[in-house]
Amino acid sequence: MSADAAALFYHQKNIMAPMVRVSTLPTRLLAAEHGADIIYSEEMIDRRLLKCKRVENKALGTIDYVDTESPNFNLCFRTVPEERGRLVMQLGTGDAVRALECALFAIKDVSAIDINMGCPLKFSTSSGAGSALLKKPETVRDIMSTLRRNLPHDFHVSCKIRLLDTMEKTVDLARTIEACGVSAFAVHGRYVSQKPRDPAHWNLIKQVVESVSCPVLANGDVFEYADFEKVRSATGATGAMCARGAMWNQSIFRPEGKLPIRENMLALLKKCLEWDNPLKNTKYLMREILTRSTGLENEEGFALHKCENHEGVFKLFEMSEAYADIKERAGEQQLKLKRSAPASSDEDNGDEEKATRDNERSSALMRRTE
Repeated sequence: MSADAAALFYHQKNIMAPMVRVSTLPTRLLAAEHGADIIYSEEMIDRRLLKCKRVENKALGTIDYVDTESPNFNLCFRTVPEERGRLVMQLGTGDAVRALECALFAIKDVSAIDINMGCPLKFSTSSGAGSALLKKPETVRDIMSTLRRNLPHDFHVSCKIRLLDTMEKTVDLARTIEACGVSAFAVHGRYVSQKPRDPAHWNLIKQVVESVSCPVLANGDVFEYADFEKVRSATGATGAMCARGAMWNQSIFRPEGKLPIRENMLALLKKCLEWDNPLKNTKYLMREILTRSTGLENEEGFALHKCENHEGVFKLFEMSEAYADIKERAGEQQLKLKRSAPASSDEDNGDEEKATRDNERSSALMRRTE
């Protein structure tokens, strides 16, 4: 990857950060519609991703990564071709070989692979991934250099770190990462021990930016559209990354200002149904937004918890008509696909049966969301 190409991809970009259970397809697409230049997936765990099969879901027009070893063909990741040019897959890994295998598996569907080196949660660090990597510079070097050396030059390689105990250690790690030839890396301006409510250290991000020559992305305390430029100006970072602000209201990426929280939430709910999002994830997204706006300790919050299908969620938010319209369009699309399917010869039966099995897996996923 040339320095010019990397700079162009990240320069002055407003970015939706990777967030577990939040950076799923509906959230990413809505953020992109509102102006997000780059969108990250939620963290994908390497061992789980390597169990997946890539399935073209013709009913939805999506690419699905399905865990074929799970009893119910669990959906691990879903994307659409339209988001490839701005989509970064974040990977949780502590091993260079598995990291490369995952990158090669996903390479047709994303523009970059980002290695998570900042998550302090046990599910990530227990396998040597996430913030556990901050104390393993040799492993970091092995992973990042292996990816850069073996992936196409036009494919971006990056990582996301936190601040280490001292600025000297942080700068040393930043320079180690830069020397691997990465396209960029992001700095979450908090220490591992800090909570999200603690203020981000923009001044320390600035010191990291000044210590390297490659693009650096600043992450921390972006809650309004104006904050994207504020953090870039304060730190000198190439791009600005937003997490919680985008979780609560994806319209934060609108230059003209955010939409009312309720309006944005209902738009996200429609996206969830349109793209057959798993019900459990849809309810999680709604809960996170309600927690920020009205809270969950009320009649609406209790009712959301009890919803057993998407129809119930739409009814709760007085959107039954929208639910019917979306389901009707989905039915029309299914019928159109059946009518347009070419008749197959006997010699095509093997391929057809394979495609049928793949689509049955996707259909099984779709049925489970209701």
